[in-house]
Order: sequence, then C-alpha cells, then structure tokens
Amino acid sequence: MKRLILSIPVVCLALVAFACTPAAPEEGKEPEEPEVELLSPRLTVSGLPSSTVVEGNHFTLSVSTKSDADIKYDCNVAEDLVKIQKLNKTNYRITLGTPGEDTAVTITFRQEATKEYDAAAAEVSFLLKKKAESTVPDPLDPDPSLSGLRIVYEEVAGEILNPERGLYTGAGDIRSASGAVTKSKVESARRSGKTLMYVGFYLTNFMDGDISENYLEMIRQSMSAFREGGVKCILRFAYQNSEGAKPWDPPVDVVLRHIEQVKPILQENEDIIFVMQAGFIGVWGEWYYTQHFNDMSDRRKVVDALLDALPASREIQLRTPAFKMQMYSLAVKDTLTAATAHDGSFISRLGGHNDCFGASSNDSGTFDTNLQREYWKGDSRYTIMGGETCKVSSYCSCDHSLQDVEDYHWTYLNSGYNTSVLNVWKTSGCYDEIVSRLGYRLVLADSYHTENPVAGQTFNLAFRIINRGFAAPQNPRNAILVFVDKDGRKTEFPLDSDPRTWHSGVHTVQCSFTLPAAKGTLYLNLSDPLLPDRPEYSIACANKDVFDAATGYNKLLEL
Repeated sequence: MKRLILSIPVVCLALVAFACTPAAPEEGKEPEEPEVELLSPRLTVSGLPSSTVVEGNHFTLSVSTKSDADIKYDCNVAEDLVKIQKLNKTNYRITLGTPGEDTAVTITFRQEATKEYDAAAAEVSFLLKKKAESTVPDPLDPDPSLSGLRIVYEEVAGEILNPERGLYTGAGDIRSASGAVTKSKVESARRSGKTLMYVGFYLTNFMDGDISENYLEMIRQSMSAFREGGVKCILRFAYQNSEGAKPWDPPVDVVLRHIEQVKPILQENEDIIFVMQAGFIGVWGEWYYTQHFNDMSDRRKVVDALLDALPASREIQLRTPAFKMQMYSLAVKDTLTAATAHDGSFISRLGGHNDCFGASSNDSGTFDTNLQREYWKGDSRYTIMGGETCKVSSYCSCDHSLQDVEDYHWTYLNSGYNTSVLNVWKTSGCYDEIVSRLGYRLVLADSYHTENPVAGQTFNLAFRIINRGFAAPQNPRNAILVFVDKDGRKTEFPLDSDPRTWHSGVHTVQCSFTLPAAKGTLYLNLSDPLLPDRPEYSIACANKDVFDAATGYNKLLEL
C-alpha cells in the first residue's frame, strides 16, 4: 500500500508535463505575438477662460498627457479667426480675430498610438462672440405730463470718473515701520481712473496696550494724503495678516480702547472716508480666525463702538449678512425700507462687503442660507455693498455676475484681486458693463422749462434723470441748481430731492424759482456737502458736453 501511494506523484508529474508542452508550430509559420492592451494617455486640455470668448482676446491652452507622442491640433475655423501658436509641447497660445457673426469654435488636440499608449483626442469648444458696439439706449419718449420747452440730452458710453463708486485700488497695509500713505501715490491712483482707495491700518505692535502717538499721526497723514490727492478711502483696521501669526487679535477691552483712540481721527476725516469695514476682529480683520471674539455679544460691542466713533453720516460694513442679523436679531422682514433708510440709526448704517464674490454657491461661506441672500438683496438697496472676487468658478460667469451685482446693488470692487475672475469677465464681454455700472451712473434724459422766461418771475423746471447703475449714491449728496447770469453772478436753488433716493431707473425732479435774470446758464450741481468747493468730488452726468470739470457743474440749459 505504501509503494502505491508513493507512485501517484510520479504519474501526476508526467501528466502535467505532457499537458504543459506547447504544440509545435506548423512547418514554415512564425509564432504569433501575444496582444498587449495599450494604456490611456489621459489626454486633457485646460485653460479655456469661458464658454463664450469675445473677439480680440487671447489665452493659453495647456495640454496634459502621459504619452511622448507628438501632439497635433486642428480647428474648425480659419486661422484669421483663431490663430494657434505652439509655445512648447504642452502650451498653445490662442489669439482671436474678428468674426462676421458669433461663431462656434472647436479646437482638437490628437496623439497617435505608441507601443505603450493608445491614440487619443481631446477638444475644447467655445463661442467666439463679436464685441458689442458701444451704444447707448434710445432717448426716452416725451413725458406728456410735463409741459414747457423740451431739451433732450445726449448720453455717452463708457466709464465716467465719479466719486464714491467704481473700481478701487490699494493704498497698502500701513504698519509702524511702513510709513504713511503719500500724496503722490494717491494722485497716481486718480490718474489711473480710481476715486477710491482701500487702506488697512495694522495695529500689530499694539496688541498689549495703547496705539502710539507716532502711529496715530501716521493715520492722520494718510488721511491728509487722500484729501490732497482727490480720492476717498475704504478703511479697515486689523492686527494680523496671516493665519500663522498669533495671537490673531487682542482681548475685547484692548480693541475697544483702540477704537476710542482713533475716534477723533475718524471724526476729523469724515469728508474723505467713503466707508469703514468693521475689521479689528480676526486675521485680516475679516472676522473669521479669532481667539477673543467667539461670543457674538463681544462682536456687537465692537460694532456699536465703531458706529459711535464714526461720524453719523458714514456706514460700517460687515463681512456677512449673518453678523448683522444675529447681532441685532433681524430677519428678512426687517430689511431697510425707504422709510427707515438713512435715518441715522445703527441699523441703517450697517452695510456689507463680500470678499469672495462669485466664488461658489455660497461665496465661500459668505452665505449660510438663501434667507441671508434675500436679506442682503433688500438691505443693500439702502446701504453700501462692495468687496472683491477671490477665485474662478461657474458662479463668476457673465450671466451669473451681472445678475448678482444688480441684485446686491454693488457700488465698488477691487481692481487688483482676483484678476483671473476679472479676466473671465473681459474675455466673456461683460467687464466693461460691470465696471461702468458699479454704484450710480446718472444720465440726464431731458428737461422741460418755461418757454418765455422773464426775469423776476416764476421759472418752472422739470428734468428726468436715469440711473443706469446698480445702486444709488449712498452718502449725503447735494442737489442744487446754480444759475449763472451773463455777468458771472451765481444764484443757488437747493432741490427738494435726495440723490440717495435715485435708485436704478428713471426719476423726475420738478421745481420752481424766481428767475434772477433773463440771460444766463442753469446748471445742476451734485456736489459733496463736506467738500463743496472741490469739483473732483462732484458727480458728473454721463452726457455729452454737459459736465464742466473745472466747476463740477452739469449744464442744463442756456437762456
């Protein structure tokens, strides 16, 4: 029995050897190579700025692939419309020409198969859009309810340099060792078309005690530079500008003491402070990373102190709608109205700044709920809204962005950040519209006046003004008629109309006054009540041959 058991493996090995012996090839025939499954090179293309790109733009497409095979490309339209320049193996410069009409473009990149990688193709498609001509809307039809001699004013296209609105530029972060903002820097900003500058005062060296007199003087000098240079400032105080730098902020009592110290400076410079962001709390003063202000009641102490320190004509901006709603127990039904706006209350002086506009479905934490969105939409009609973009997303497309800046009544926007988002708007064709409509854009439509005026008698005037901007002017603003007779004598007639109520749309202003002389010129002066003799701070209407930069007056008519 034992010998039988030992013999079984020998038989099995013989059988296995027989089964594994390959069949001999047929005489004269080569053996076939086994098939090898080729890998995918994972060919992809990135860099398309938008699904719609306006003529005259250029951008770079980047190709990613695992294969070493040559990359070939082709395009469905002629080279005079889409020129493709190979910069290197993986980067391609795309320059767009001028189409006769909007044109669908597809660029395809291909690689042939190699021993290791399969053949592959990847494409990008976009709409090459004709640039919209700079046109202005047709004039309004005559208003049958208004009587008198009618004058129609011609609207102009493009950006109008005006105070307290538009793109802003940075004046820098001012620290103890950095020095004050200089007049030359401010003048340079104004020459570049900016009337707003952001300034951040960093109190890093004073987290354990009072702000030094030297630093307080630096703040005063910076404010003087803004005034002398002809701009206004968006103001913020903070302690740290890095998450890695701790402590992020000082205790509550230190912050309140610092606000007390800067109060006299804020009061002295009401005229050139456009708006103040709440700041002070957390890294960058953005109220997020904080060590001493996790209790909402402590945050309210800071806001109440700021509202007390800042002149009553000026607003404080909060980083999210939730802060205002939670600190002051407000709901959507409590948004400001025409009756409660600009009444001097703390609630009426709290606006918002969104520093991640269009970044995601909730703007990177700016909104927690749709109710908060609705609150800001209503509240921003009567308060200042501004901020900056922070990253490219599907929510910063032209359609999305135009709707949002209109819904939230945007007044100002950072020109330096995020430039990738601004470039999306430029290539997609909405940048110019957004920039020109930030804040107010006042256009004289027409006027109606007494047909045969007589000196010393009643002169009736009505004019219609259109605000094509996203928001009304928010800070106090004069509205005065100025009559200049042929000898240069001026007579002023204040209008019973507040420009802060001139929201988007058409507004009719009517008045009557005793005409000082039979001959002269009538102007509309929308000056700054705190800087009435500085014409660069007066509002220019977006009309042809109307605004006089030397006086700050808008010409209505000549008699």
